[in-house]
Amino acid sequence: MTAPFYVSPEQWLADKAEYARKGIARGRPIVALEHESGVVMMAENHSASLRKIHEVYDRIAFGGVGKLDEYENLRKAGVRWADTQGYSYSREDVSGKSLANLYSTALGAVFTREPKALEVEILIVEVHADDSIFYQIRFDGSMIDREHYAAIGGDDETLIGLLQDGWREGLSIEEAVRLGRKTLIDVNGGEDDGALDAQGLEVGLLERARDGRCFRRLGASEIAQWIG
Repeated sequence: MTAPFYVSPEQWLADKAEYARKGIARGRPIVALEHESGVVMMAENHSASLRKIHEVYDRIAFGGVGKLDEYENLRKAGVRWADTQGYSYSREDVSGKSLANLYSTALGAVFTREPKALEVEILIVEVHADDSIFYQIRFDGSMIDREHYAAIGGDDETLIGLLQDGWREGLSIEEAVRLGRKTLIDVNGGEDDGALDAQGLEVGLLERARDGRCFRRLGASEIAQWIG
């Protein structure tokens, strides 16, 4: 009788991590950055109906990179959780940190227990009256919280470096949109081939001054005006 094939736990996890990274790298990244009146989230997206950036709750937005069906299922679960929490307690009890922890736990459990990791990275953004916070959740459940800007998908550390070089306190919303677009162009080699024009960009805003639901999606005409 032959001995069963053995793979060490370390190698099994490393193989799953490599598989997930390759799947995520095939998607287009999302960048998010703070400006004087809120947060702008941007991604390259040429689809008229499939979205990567969504509202989750009053002051919370969601961004997903990787396999559409996987991050869409996670988004829907997050919306249901937020609605239940807000109904059971109060709307103020629904926080971006709690939602990020929920996603971190779910992704970590799948990564360690299931044969296949989820090929997704998630960005949760929450705005308050005077600040914003960004939570990056990776395929293995690890989470990073950032201030002022964040990025997921592809080479996120390079994206963070580009945002850090261009970001400053008091950016106007137009300046933030232009910086986000420039970052997406630069991470692809700096060649502006027209793919990131108003029709090829998906842009969502979280606006602090709005009462209740703060999320707003920009149309192509408004994007074209702001990117010049």
